[in-house]
Amino acid sequence: MIKAGGVISAQNLSLTFETNDGPVHALSDVNLDIGKGEFVSFIGPSGCGKTTFLRVIADLEQPTGGTISVNGMTPEEARRARAYGYVFQAASLYPWRTIEKNIALPLEIMGISRAEQGERIARVLELVDLSGFGKKYPWQLSGGMQQRASIARALAFDADLLLMDEPFGALDEIVRDHLNEQLLKLWDRTDKTICFVTHSIPEAVYLSTKIVVMSPRPGRVTDVIESTLPKERPLDIRETPEFLEIAHRVREGLRAGHSYD
Repeated sequence: MIKAGGVISAQNLSLTFETNDGPVHALSDVNLDIGKGEFVSFIGPSGCGKTTFLRVIADLEQPTGGTISVNGMTPEEARRARAYGYVFQAASLYPWRTIEKNIALPLEIMGISRAEQGERIARVLELVDLSGFGKKYPWQLSGGMQQRASIARALAFDADLLLMDEPFGALDEIVRDHLNEQLLKLWDRTDKTICFVTHSIPEAVYLSTKIVVMSPRPGRVTDVIESTLPKERPLDIRETPEFLEIAHRVREGLRAGHSYD
């Protein structure tokens, strides 16, 4: 068992994939600490290792160098302890199961009693503003509502850590804005630690207490930008000088990580 401070602590973390065309260096010497209750966004070019880092946290990929701890445990121990919920890019709901039944599936596998399942399902549906939609099927909901149901399923684990891999990337701008607002409210109400992958600078700045800027492959952390925005953030905060200054810093960090021929 690893003992380390913070919710997530990565030290000199590296990951190399072996392929028929030779090694692919996905992550290189990543050093990062994430504290309890932080909302941390990861931003960088496609293929820079943002999703790979989340998958390492979730024990879906194995690092080839360095160490990482999740709540003081190895990723494998954290997975076995169900120490996190994971929201994927697509909602990945089973179309033949109602929303309630989709949320219940991992709870059934965990052996949670029916009574507790019902309590958890009602609570998480209320958290994502889907009370009254539990009996609906995924195909009866909009894309945004399906993604909220996916978030509810991750919340049903009742873990303090939520991993989110570009959950709103496929949605239109208006729906995305609405879900960003809802996610901030959910974070404020639950005090969870959230790791959030995005390609959107405004989204990263709006949501985060900390923004991790990553370089093109092999993925390295080139900058960690602490947000000075207040915790309560209406959408129009995006027009303020403070917001625009943070967005400028993120953009400059991304440019600095690129090399142009």
